Amino acid sequence: MTPCTVVTGAAGFIGSHVSAALLQRGGRVVGVDNFDPLYDRALKLANVAPLEPGRFELHEADIRDAGAMAELMQRARPDLVVHIAAMAGVRPSIERPGVYTDVNVAGLVNTLEAMRRAGAERFIFASSSSVYGDSDRVPFAEDDPVSCQVSPYAATKRAGELLCETWARVYGLRVGVLRFFTVFGPGQRPDLAIGKFMRLIARGEPVPMYGDGASSRDYTYVDDVVAGTLAACDVIAAAAAGYRRVWNLGNNEPVALADMIRRIGQVVGREPVIDRLPMQPGDVRRTWADLSRSSIELGYRPQVDFDEGLRRQWAWMQASSAAPAPDQ
Repeated sequence: MTPCTVVTGAAGFIGSHVSAALLQRGGRVVGVDNFDPLYDRALKLANVAPLEPGRFELHEADIRDAGAMAELMQRARPDLVVHIAAMAGVRPSIERPGVYTDVNVAGLVNTLEAMRRAGAERFIFASSSSVYGDSDRVPFAEDDPVSCQVSPYAATKRAGELLCETWARVYGLRVGVLRFFTVFGPGQRPDLAIGKFMRLIARGEPVPMYGDGASSRDYTYVDDVVAGTLAACDVIAAAAAGYRRVWNLGNNEPVALADMIRRIGQVVGREPVIDRLPMQPGDVRRTWADLSRSSIELGYRPQVDFDEGLRRQWAWMQASSAAPAPDQ
């Protein structure tokens, strides 16, 4: 039988890239997406339009709907589930903590139960660097303490990690938890900083800079994250029942906010206009991935540096309807 992978959040930024990479390996991909109105449905449909019909199926369903997830898993009978669907974003989670908990925790449980009852044993969970909180210890390593999250989003991701570990212990699932560090590149959600700043700078409009510009993020190009995700899939495929492991997927090169804005301006070809604003609740001072474990165990080595990634994203935006359309 042709191997099948279920990818949740398949029409989103990272999910569509992962789906494409899985299809290139052969087999089938069954995608799940609820087309949350956070951004234009047409952008998500464009993400999956190039994926091969027949080997890729997209189902509109909500992971909060336990019945829908159970039915989908029973029909798909996947060998592997890659769970990327989530409510993302630190600041919005402070305004809507209930929704974030419902999607990121209850939705995860529905997915785990549906796959388990359908006989699937391998599970990849997309977590986040936000679980490290505002840690003083850098770079962030997988065995660091992670008990000081500073946003509901971060707390739901940490809760998700613990749930995955529980399902591995109790039911023998083989689980890989991937802590993504600020992913960017072609197809990035339009509300995220890099794409948003590119549009603002291209139009000569002010770019919001929270704090003094010294806060930093470990920006990671989407192709590198996809390569790490596939490597994790391979590791858990060869693992024993009950296996669980956490890996960082970052770039190990933090970039300060002010420097990020300056470098985007260089790529776009205009001098940024800065709108200085106070730091926001839930923001952390920095993220920085220690890649020692993922390098050794996954063979993970980022190939695309920040400036090259910016050039690729800007080229994609110029070639698509993503630049520089007015913000919604």
